[in-house]
Amino acid sequence: MSVRKIKKNDMVIAVSGSNAGKSGKVLQVIAERQRAIVEGLNIVKKHMRKSQDQPEGGIIEKEAPIALSNLMLYCPDCKKGVRTVRVRSGDKAMRRCVGCERSFDD
Repeated sequence: MSVRKIKKNDMVIAVSGSNAGKSGKVLQVIAERQRAIVEGLNIVKKHMRKSQDQPEGGIIEKEAPIALSNLMLYCPDCKKGVRTVRVRSGDKAMRRCVGCERSFDD
C-alpha cells in the first residue's frame, strides 16, 4: 500500500471537478477506496425516512467522499495547493512543502 499524502485534520484544496478551488478540513480518509470526506466539499442531498432520531424525515445535506487525486494539501505560507516531499527527521518521516519547505507534521 502506498504512503498517504493526505491525513485526517489536514487543510486541502480541490483542484478539479465541480468543487475546484474550494478548500476544507479532512474529516476522514477512506484508504481502501482512495477517497476522503472533506468539510464543506462535495455536498450531496440525502432523503431521510422518518425515524425516532428524525421524526420529520426530510432532505439533509452532507459531505460525500471525494477522490484523493482531486485534492492537494493547502500550504498557508504559499497560499495554494502544494506537492509534498517526505523528509526524515531523526526517527520520524515528515511531510514538507516543495515550494517553501514548511513542515506539515509538527
